[in-house]
Formats: sequence, structure tokens, C-alpha cells
Amino acid sequence: MGRMVDMSLYAAFLVAAFALCITPGPDMMFIVAMGGRGGPTAGVMAAFGVACAMLVHAVAAALGLSALFTALPTLYHVLRWAGAAYLLYLAVKAFRDRSVPGEEGTGAVGPGMRRAFWQGAITNLLNPKVILFNVAFLPQFVDPSLGHVQGQLLLLGVTLVVMGFLWDGSVGLLAGRLASLLRRSARVNRWLNIVSGTVFTGLAVRLVATSPK
Repeated sequence: MGRMVDMSLYAAFLVAAFALCITPGPDMMFIVAMGGRGGPTAGVMAAFGVACAMLVHAVAAALGLSALFTALPTLYHVLRWAGAAYLLYLAVKAFRDRSVPGEEGTGAVGPGMRRAFWQGAITNLLNPKVILFNVAFLPQFVDPSLGHVQGQLLLLGVTLVVMGFLWDGSVGLLAGRLASLLRRSARVNRWLNIVSGTVFTGLAVRLVATSPK
């Protein structure tokens, strides 16, 4: 790896990536909300879905496909509105959820493992800001003189994905465990669904209202 990347740049990237991972952002808020709705497993699976989507973004950035969004503003806005619509769909589901913990036939509270995974993945994939972030952030730590530019970008992207999942997965696990304790009360269960729906709504508004940098 020493011949493929500049180790000083890679070390700087690790520091910057760690700072980004621990800073609360839309993905972390989404994962906390998913853990709040579905418990620790849902929180971890939502984080895994986000990580898989981030891997797709990393591969796209390495192949140069993400640059299409800077050249085609319309594509950016279409994806942005699609992402906001999906978040609002999740918000409506959370607001309308009247399930009671332990109620016969309801199974696990909130989204199941597979559903939590796909909701995390789709939400991240439909966020064009993540695409633009990869385009702007990753190349700063690439040394073209070493060659293998695509390989360097991919290594940086995979590193960010792994670090992000380890942190977000832990956050989702803790949020889910706390929520599982609180959900013993039907009233608290309803309140958590309202909070989750509010988070999803806020993320949708943020996605639409914030202009691309």
C-alpha cells in the first residue's frame, strides 16, 4: 500500500475521516431514528445499509461517474427531490404507526432487519449531497504522481465506509437498546414514533432547502 498511496496523505485522511464520522449529520440522525423505531438490530442494519450505499458512491467516484452530477444539474435536482419524497414517505409511516409493543401478531417493533437495511441504503443513495461530497473530499488525499488514481480513490472510499459503519453501527445499537427499554410503555412507544417521523421530515426539508455547495 506504501507504493500505491502517499502515507502522509493517508494519515491525514484518517484523521479527517474520523472527525467526519463522529460529527452528527443526516445519516447519523437517520440511523438513530431507525434504532428508535425498530430497536438495536434495526439501528445496526440501517447503518449497514448506509455503509453499502456509501460503498456504491465510493466506486462511482473512483470510476468518475459521480462527476456527472456536477455537469448535469438537472440530474442532481431529480435525485434530491426523489430522496426528499422517500424521507417524507418514511415520516408518514412513522406518524401513522399505532402498533403496541408485545401486541400479538405485530412481531418486532418498527421496521424489520431487511426493511431497515434497504431504507438506510435507499435514503443514502438518493442523497446527491453524498455524491458531491465524494467528488470534493476524496481527491484532496490523492497523489496523482503515484499513479493508480482510481485505486487510491477506491481505497479512501472503502476506508471511509468501514470507519463510518463502525461508528454509526455503534450509535444505532445504543439508540436501539435505549429505545427498547423505553418502548415498554405504549405512550412512550407512540412518542418515539412521532420523534422518528419528525426526524425524517426534518431531513427531507434539509435535503430540499440546502443548495449544493
